[in-house]
Amino acid sequence: MSLSAENVTCLRGDRLVFRDISFDLAGGQALWVRGRNGAGKSTLLRIAARLLRPQAGRFFWNRTDITEDDEPYHGQYHYIGHQEVLKPVLTVAENLSFWAEFHGQGKASLEQAIEGFELGALRDTPAGLLSAGQKKRTNLARLLASPAPLWILDEPLSALDTHFIDLFRARLSEHLKAGGLALYATHQDLGIDGSQELDLDAGGGA
Repeated sequence: MSLSAENVTCLRGDRLVFRDISFDLAGGQALWVRGRNGAGKSTLLRIAARLLRPQAGRFFWNRTDITEDDEPYHGQYHYIGHQEVLKPVLTVAENLSFWAEFHGQGKASLEQAIEGFELGALRDTPAGLLSAGQKKRTNLARLLASPAPLWILDEPLSALDTHFIDLFRARLSEHLKAGGLALYATHQDLGIDGSQELDLDAGGGA
């Protein structure tokens, strides 16, 4: 299992955001995308999630070029960005159940997600009543409710306190130890074993 980028370049209007970004990730590895605000971290992750197209360059999943035809990539990744995807009238358990069922998972994955992000006391709480940190944990719990090999995560630590940052780090480490991959942007070094760094302020280069 692998994800790689080859000379990916992005323009925003007439402004060059980044150019010639390349990296290679194999199973069990993560890529920490660093950079100042506006350096293009979110843009690169959105390109990897096929939400944006690069100006130039290519992406490969398992050595297959997915830049023009991403069919082999469907269902292979989870993208969690800044936009909230929870339905406010549904409970925590109902929101996670939707994702588990959507991806053909059963009750076991739902319970694993609730336990994995310590949401048991909130399982019957409507999402619209959750705090920012609780909403973040519920969104992240989708990673366990409907597992995928690749996690693409944009600022997954926002709104989390120290305990839940450690909890997320543990879940990410478990995912990598099981052979998964991760591409994530944070302002904080998580100290993840097997993690490469891509510094967009320095022009890239993992």
